[in-house]
Amino acid sequence: MNIDELRNYCLNKKGATEDAPFGEDTIVFKVMGKMFALTSLNKWEAGDRSVNLKCDPERLNELRAEYDSIQPGYHMNKRHWNTVDIGNGELPPELIRELIDHSYDLVVKGLTKRQQENLTSL
Repeated sequence: MNIDELRNYCLNKKGATEDAPFGEDTIVFKVMGKMFALTSLNKWEAGDRSVNLKCDPERLNELRAEYDSIQPGYHMNKRHWNTVDIGNGELPPELIRELIDHSYDLVVKGLTKRQQENLTSL
C-alpha cells in the first residue's frame, strides 16, 4: 500500500475527512471530528511507511506479539494506538485494510448517538 492508496482507503470511509492539525507533515484522517488514522509524510518520503491506528486494548498485545511491524503507537496513548509499518512487506494488504477498518469502527462506536445518526444520514 502506498500513500495514495492509504489516503484513498481512509477517505472512502463514510464521513471521513483529512486534516493537518499538527502541521503540514502529518495527515490525520477523522470521522465526525475524531481521529482514526494519522501518518507523517516526511517519514513516508524517507521510506518509513507507517500509520498510527486506534486498536481495541484487548487486541493490542496479541497483534504486537504476532507482528514485528505492529508497535505501540508513536507519540500516542499506547493502550489504544498502534504504529503499523505497512512498507516492509510483513503485513498482508487485507490485514492492513482490516486494521484501518477496525480503527474507524472503534471511533464510530465511541461517537454519541446523535453523531452516529448524523453519520448514518450522510
